[in-house]
Amino acid sequence: MMELYDLAGAEEDRRFSPYCWRIRMALAHKGLPVKTIPWRFTEKEKIAPSGQGRVPVLVVDGRWIADSWAIATYLEKTYPDRPSLFGGGAGIALSRFYNNWADGVLQPALIRFAALDIWRHAAPQDKDYFRRSREERFGTSLEAFTADRDQRLDGFRRSLAPLRQTLEAQPFLGGEAPLYADYIVLGAFQWVRCISDYSLLAADDPVAAWRRRMLGLFDGLAGTAKGYAV
Repeated sequence: MMELYDLAGAEEDRRFSPYCWRIRMALAHKGLPVKTIPWRFTEKEKIAPSGQGRVPVLVVDGRWIADSWAIATYLEKTYPDRPSLFGGGAGIALSRFYNNWADGVLQPALIRFAALDIWRHAAPQDKDYFRRSREERFGTSLEAFTADRDQRLDGFRRSLAPLRQTLEAQPFLGGEAPLYADYIVLGAFQWVRCISDYSLLAADDPVAAWRRRMLGLFDGLAGTAKGYAV
């Protein structure tokens, strides 16, 4: 069985990495069994064979594969007989946009809402590391960084207009069924859902309806994960 190093909080079953969620959903899409191994920010030595210090890391027959995009494309290439994550070569090319948008736009917006909640849920051995590293990155305290999130909420919701318009026209980003693009974007929202009770989406938002559909996939893999009902 494959092994996936998966970011955990103080509670071992609170898994909140957006990148790990991309791969957990991708593995379920392919119907591939996996053992998830809880990993914390400061446990770099556990994934040292991967040659870097971040998760997800997938271990397959002694091979260590890091980076969510690299893992997804590996799964697609290695298991072509199982359901496609991309729907063909053009889908891989188009999914790069969703990957880059989530990394460069969506998740940087979401961290303004969730940074302090991540610290609150971090394992005790990770708290100092997380606060120090993120406050150096943000140039301010976690409290100050998230203090204006109520004022940011309306602008964030408006910024989702292209996503909303797409999901008004079709049930998934992949069309009639989800593809890896859906798992990329879900990973970002699942990241916040697993560590914060802050309501990012209005209940009647088509994006919220899409998220509910995504949470129900694969016997509720994401929906039954430890998190908040928001």
